[in-house]
Amino acid sequence: MQKLIGVIGGSTCTKEIYEIAYEVGKNIAKSGNILICGGLSGVMEAACKGAYEAGGLTIGILPGDSKEESNKWVKIPITTGMGMARNIIIVKSSDGIIAIDGEYGTLMELAICSKLNKPLVKIKVPFKIEAGIEENNPEKAVELLLKLLK
Repeated sequence: MQKLIGVIGGSTCTKEIYEIAYEVGKNIAKSGNILICGGLSGVMEAACKGAYEAGGLTIGILPGDSKEESNKWVKIPITTGMGMARNIIIVKSSDGIIAIDGEYGTLMELAICSKLNKPLVKIKVPFKIEAGIEENNPEKAVELLLKLLK
């Protein structure tokens, strides 16, 4: 059965982080699973682009009321009109989470992951949080999360 793999991270990122997120998305698609994220720019865009280009399904849980706010690699945009509160939906809907770098919205999602005991793999996350496992290789991070989900 396909898993919903959440990818969380900042709406802005460096080129290095963009490339890592792209590889994570690509590997999620290659594993036959579905990517779910916040649907905007930065890490979310890169992961969606990687998954989309690898033939995967991408879902964006959007903060606003317009499907047009999603990045162009989101196949299924879901509008919430909830702003950052939509982060709860992303985490609760995911079977497991891969966090890449991040900003304060990511920190909020990490706290929700911790509270809900969601399987979590972190890549270059700048926050000190005990939840999850650190793995900075994109391919290995996806493999590790999928092992945690078995």
